[in-house]
Amino acid sequence: MTATSFSLMFSGCFMTVLIWAGCTTVDGLVDEQLAVQPATTTKYHSTDMMTANATYGESALKFACGNISHSCMYYCNFCNDIHGAPTMGCLSILSTHLCLRNFESAMASLNSTDWCIWDNVRGLYSNLSLCTEDISDCLLIPWPNPLVEETFVNIHAEFFKDCPTEELSDPPPVIVFALVITPICLIPVMVSLVVLKTKNGDGSS
Repeated sequence: MTATSFSLMFSGCFMTVLIWAGCTTVDGLVDEQLAVQPATTTKYHSTDMMTANATYGESALKFACGNISHSCMYYCNFCNDIHGAPTMGCLSILSTHLCLRNFESAMASLNSTDWCIWDNVRGLYSNLSLCTEDISDCLLIPWPNPLVEETFVNIHAEFFKDCPTEELSDPPPVIVFALVITPICLIPVMVSLVVLKTKNGDGSS
């Protein structure tokens, strides 16, 4: 075997080893990225889970982000990673998984007969409203917006459709008292005016 053929054979083996090592390294990096990816994209069922699993502080945002709460950066980075911007689609995902699901779970824990009692659902309703407002403010999306309005229309259709409306309930006691007492007070006044007019008519004739 000549020195030239030996050197060509050695170079070929060396290149094969280098290519194999490079592919293994790239595969390892891809596998690591895929292992990290679910933690940053799918674990958004609660703020605590998002905070614990995401590494959002590392990425640079391409848009302005609100700072009304400590969760704003996580919401903004989530939208940046998934949609590249604070879109209505991203707001829909966050609102559904962080706000609406909590509301639906809390409503499911109540008896359906309690859904129409405002004192039982007022806190849940307020929490849903505040949750959607906070996320919208963090993403600098105006609130209320069509998505939020649609969300509340849907929950009213699902949970409150059988509740009596305010128009069919009794008016407050003050209004009932005023409506009853007004004609009672007017009767003596009208009688007095008729008697006085009659007396004046008799005296002039």
